[in-house]
Amino acid sequence: MPKDGRITHERILAAAKEEFLDKGFEDSSIRAIAKKAGVTSAALYRHFGSKHDIFAALVEPGLEAIDAWTTDHKARAYIDAENGRADQAATRSEVDMMREVVFPNRSMFKLLVNCSRGTAYEQFIHNLVERQQADLSQGIGWLKEKGFKVNDIGEGALHMMMSAYTTALFEPIAHDYPEEDTMRYYRTMKRFFLPGWRDLLGI
Repeated sequence: MPKDGRITHERILAAAKEEFLDKGFEDSSIRAIAKKAGVTSAALYRHFGSKHDIFAALVEPGLEAIDAWTTDHKARAYIDAENGRADQAATRSEVDMMREVVFPNRSMFKLLVNCSRGTAYEQFIHNLVERQQADLSQGIGWLKEKGFKVNDIGEGALHMMMSAYTTALFEPIAHDYPEEDTMRYYRTMKRFFLPGWRDLLGI
């Protein structure tokens, strides 16, 4: 893409982010985004095929970052458990994901949490919970196969706990908490939830 085209592309994304954060996806319009970006609607369509394509371009990097963090987290946890350090595997958690991945990109994730109604991403937290639950269930099964004593929680209880945990983690993002308050909140969350998870799992 030529330099001037890339600049226009970035202006459209910046304008769209502002529009989506202000009005949500459903109430935003291509015309309003184009006007904020200083381009015509026709020019905007040379960069993006639809309003949904613009939203996707804004949030997909965040989803990819969560995916990369989760993949690395799982790999580390399995290595720790394989080497007899199951307790150490439990010291890193989704709280760290929030601090390392989500909060530094909080406007991107606010789009997902607050502004995605009408898009393929509107079930973002539910889908994240489903993945986390599947990963944890798989991990529990693996630990049992390796001879670790792990408590049976039950999928229903596990889902409720994961849902409560994940929803709480995204509260500072949804409500624009300042960084200092957010980090204090996450420290509190870690102190509250990690001992509970360990107790439930028997690790």
